[in-house]
Amino acid sequence: MLKRKNLADGINLPHIAENLNVNKKELLSGTAKAKGSKGILGDLMDGYTKVQIEDPIRAFHENNLQQIVNNVDYGVLKVLQGTWVSYNHNGQNDRKLTGSGIHTTIMPSPGTNAGTIPGKYSFECEEYIEKLTFDLVPGGVRNRGGANEQFCGAVKYEQSIKSVNTVPGDESLKYTPIHEENGMYLWLSDIFNYAATEKTIKEDRGVHAVSPKNPNKNLYKSGYQDETLFLIVNDLGKKEYVTLENLNGRQYSEIIASKELKPGSGQTGPYFIPDYSISRSGVIPHGSTITLLGDISPDNSGYLIEGAPQFPHGNAAWKYDHLSISRTMGGAGASEAKPINLDQPPPAWVFEKLNDKNDKGENKIYTQRILAHSLYPYSVRPDLRLRDSIKGETIKNHVLIELSSKNKTGAQGGILNVPFVNRFVSTVEMNMRMWIETVVENGKEILQLQYEQIIFFEFDFGDDGGTTSWPHIQVNTLRKLEDVSPDQKRLIEEQFPNPAIKSSAVSGSSAPSGCPYHKE
Repeated sequence: MLKRKNLADGINLPHIAENLNVNKKELLSGTAKAKGSKGILGDLMDGYTKVQIEDPIRAFHENNLQQIVNNVDYGVLKVLQGTWVSYNHNGQNDRKLTGSGIHTTIMPSPGTNAGTIPGKYSFECEEYIEKLTFDLVPGGVRNRGGANEQFCGAVKYEQSIKSVNTVPGDESLKYTPIHEENGMYLWLSDIFNYAATEKTIKEDRGVHAVSPKNPNKNLYKSGYQDETLFLIVNDLGKKEYVTLENLNGRQYSEIIASKELKPGSGQTGPYFIPDYSISRSGVIPHGSTITLLGDISPDNSGYLIEGAPQFPHGNAAWKYDHLSISRTMGGAGASEAKPINLDQPPPAWVFEKLNDKNDKGENKIYTQRILAHSLYPYSVRPDLRLRDSIKGETIKNHVLIELSSKNKTGAQGGILNVPFVNRFVSTVEMNMRMWIETVVENGKEILQLQYEQIIFFEFDFGDDGGTTSWPHIQVNTLRKLEDVSPDQKRLIEEQFPNPAIKSSAVSGSSAPSGCPYHKE
């Protein structure tokens, strides 16, 4: 988890926020570079450090509440504020882009039922355009946990996506709504210790006086049972109860717990340190509700990573964690040790009629259509579109956020589905990578957002009775609306008018596959 380097910032932040906004305006306008500025992301991330167990924990006082609320921390999520839209960097690719995003979707084939006729599935891979809006929630959100207080920097988001396809015989493009989503990102690192005071004790519960019949009533100096008592054998060999301050290391055999708070209770902990700095909750109209947890991922130089994100090339790109082909789908007959080079044309068998001779294990036919798709290699590994989209750009630095519904250790997120989804296409896991990048163009700094999210479905079984994992992947490159060309801005405003038209997600038609089984 990350925290502000200066603990006082949690109460007195206006000057820092003001400087960040001024620096950003100067950098974006190109008028000047703020004195001592490290750039938009550099100035922001310079104020954070990793939390250690021995780090000071801020005390919460009721008279500071308004100041804390006014200056709630949003972390790196602060720079997301605004409207982001699909961005095409023209002239970077061999083929003309119709949409900056790529999605792959695998669904059960019509006529199939869970547990029967394995390997029959519908595959779609399409380009898409997107509008993604972030709004900072003023004042954040206060989570009260007794001696622990958390103030979450909340950022609402709304996402609208339309697929982009060509229509035979028509030069115009077809834009079809395929996805709507809303939810919140939370920055989770503002933690305070809230010890009991006389005021909170009396207001929140009241106290009950010790009974006059209580044999230990004289040990409770306040007249309330607010001390823990310990049964010991005294120097005279008799049993008696003493308070903690009179225990003096002596062995005790029984404890009478205190039942009332006393001023200062909670000061000595336990203290809560979140496993992660960021969460994402979202509602997807197919019937799934997600919670992802994660953090900013550093490299050897720290949380602000110099240069552009690094994506693989050649054989190194064949990593199943990022492919639309999972191991349980047969892996296209390849492996990470013997990969398919996605920077080369597909293997010859992709365009052959498969039979018992050239596909003895009926493995290649399982994934043939994915490698034969017109959007190859993006149909196989979509994040290669992210790699190719930033060719020729000067990216000064970036921040990488990684989130998951299933973390390897610590706190876990999760996915809840409506009964239909659970029955037929159970959504079991979601992983996301998000890169916030500083692009330098014409001497100015421009923020750019790239993301890859992979959702795993489970439906039907393999020949051996095992459950199959089907990846559904989305990737895109976005910039803020004011930072795209007039043509791209005009397209977004036409397709996503304000207020945004909300539509049910429906499937668009993709271009015919190059797989021979779809050519007849």
